[in-house]
Amino acid sequence: MLKVGLTGGIGAGKSEVSRLLVSYGAILIDADRIAREVVEPGTPGLAAIVETFGPEILAGDGTLDRPRLGSIVFADADRLAALNAIVHPLVGARSAELEAAAGPDTIVVHDVPLLTENRLAPLYDMVVVVEASEGTQLDRLVRLRGMTEADARARMAAQAGREERRAIADLVIDNDGPLESLEARVREVWAALTERAAAG
Repeated sequence: MLKVGLTGGIGAGKSEVSRLLVSYGAILIDADRIAREVVEPGTPGLAAIVETFGPEILAGDGTLDRPRLGSIVFADADRLAALNAIVHPLVGARSAELEAAAGPDTIVVHDVPLLTENRLAPLYDMVVVVEASEGTQLDRLVRLRGMTEADARARMAAQAGREERRAIADLVIDNDGPLESLEARVREVWAALTERAAAG
């Protein structure tokens, strides 16, 4: 098994890279998806968040009000740390379960947005970083995700910078251009990953 950490700043296009890698044969473990699962209604994760942040972070249907929680934690480093202390251990445990089920001859790609910030690079055989310019990230967050510019900038500022991500990268994917360019680069990266997996 080759364990790959995939990361990049918000709006850099990591999801599209993940999709392409899966189409080539990778097994994807998506930390964001797992992070949503571990705080669904009825989970210990959601109960711990309500205990820490109060019932006002629940939507009317009892689910986590993500925009409200986001506006709290991305403006306050201590509150963000408190949230991470609840969610990250739960995500780690579930990720380990999924990895164990993947089988020995697979390339397992862990999509981990905060890989750099949480110093997780040593957990992986290789780290792939997806990059886009700040302007591209901002445009995608505002235009495609409907964030306000202030919210988008706050989320970007809460993440590691380009230099920090590059420092842990084995491979970098530049995603400022069109989809065709991205597909060509991801094919190159997949070839490098399969070569490394074959080498053992």
